[in-house]
Amino acid sequence: MTQPILTCRELIDFIAAYLDGELAPTERERFEYHLSLCPQCVHYLESYRETQRLEQLACAADDAVPADVPEDLVAAILAARTRS
Repeated sequence: MTQPILTCRELIDFIAAYLDGELAPTERERFEYHLSLCPQCVHYLESYRETQRLEQLACAADDAVPADVPEDLVAAILAARTRS
């Protein structure tokens, strides 16, 4: 490895680009080399992936709203979503 090893902080900064396949080959190599040496960052990467998976589940197509749900509640939830 000719370039310096990534620090844990740098790995965190590059994690989204890594998962999206946007790192240049040399940066990806440095990223994966750091993972081979750092179990804490491996755990962080796994938890990041799980968070993304849960986010996708939470944001999946909404189920139909039951007829007995008050309209004000539906409106409040929709308003809260648009503020987020």
